[in-house]
Amino acid sequence: MNLEALQNLFKTHKEKDLYGRYIFSDHITPLIKKHTSLFDIPIIGKSVLGESIHAIKIGTGKIKILMWSQMHGNESTTTKALFDLCNVFADSDSEIILKILSRCTIVMIPMLNPDGARAYTRVNANEIDLNRDAQALSQPESKVLRLYFDGFKPDFCFNLHGQRTIFSAGKTNHPATVSFLAPAQDELCSVTETRKIAMELIVKINEGLQMQIPHQVGIYDDSFNINCVGDTFQSFDVPTLLFEAGHYKDDYNREVVREYIFQSLLIALECIASGNVKGENFAPYFDIPQNEKLFFDIIVRNATINDSICDVAIQFQEKLVDNRIEFMPVIEKISSLNDFYGHKEVNANGAVLSTQNQQPLYVGYENDFVLMNNERFSLKL
Repeated sequence: MNLEALQNLFKTHKEKDLYGRYIFSDHITPLIKKHTSLFDIPIIGKSVLGESIHAIKIGTGKIKILMWSQMHGNESTTTKALFDLCNVFADSDSEIILKILSRCTIVMIPMLNPDGARAYTRVNANEIDLNRDAQALSQPESKVLRLYFDGFKPDFCFNLHGQRTIFSAGKTNHPATVSFLAPAQDELCSVTETRKIAMELIVKINEGLQMQIPHQVGIYDDSFNINCVGDTFQSFDVPTLLFEAGHYKDDYNREVVREYIFQSLLIALECIASGNVKGENFAPYFDIPQNEKLFFDIIVRNATINDSICDVAIQFQEKLVDNRIEFMPVIEKISSLNDFYGHKEVNANGAVLSTQNQQPLYVGYENDFVLMNNERFSLKL
């Protein structure tokens, strides 16, 4: 599928009832109802607090693909992309979409952690990270995913997440707008035949993304952790891909990145449906730069604090306030930051930075503004 076709599909099928970062069950329930006439959408389990967990089953083919989103409740970008994809499968009659539907059976679990989604937290209602519960299976949501995996017996798994704004694609000033990983399946991080297939799929996706966001695709470190779901499923010899929705310039609502995730999913599905991925062309995977933590949301350079010239790093903390996400600026670091980058950078040219009470700025200071030579300087988005 060429780039223009991908872009047109997103433009014409974007789910307009989903927007921004705060997505929970109330938002997707009407969309579940909308699609029940076309897709099989059973309730496959309940969360700690009794919220329903749905699976959306699409297509009739022999190749089985399992996707799940919002395992971490505050990572919602991929959920939006899944419902954009549902609209495509419900409406598009393009040859490629019909081929995917005839050759693949796709199951999407759009919100594995509905309690965490409602509270806008990474963890579930028992304060457990579901992505570290793959072996213990101590939580109902973890058991739901494993039971479905065991019964469905997928040929491919897509583990869909979101990442913070701190990541760069390699040791560069390029943000990691989208990141991937073919998780390890053993302690040695062996490049197995299963991983090669996952790697080759990521290579194909990267080729498409580089035409739009050059140098802004990263790869996560593949350190093995059997408690992680991706590592566990990969260890069962099921090619598993981690997708991470990251940061694009000024895109704090993750609406631009949403399209890149949508495109990534479709590219992968087309490759799988075409039978073109055998794991033979995996080598370029290792050319994709590894993620580094080199970004802050704002860096104020050459500021004066306590009579010394230094740089000041500000990181936004996401807070749920009155059913909306607010980005609260917090001073993260005060030092020389020559090896770091800001999504926004300001040169203070020696101006004195202080708190609203005209005290020297300090790490941990949280406010919408600082004083720059005793004048308010906004840190808000």
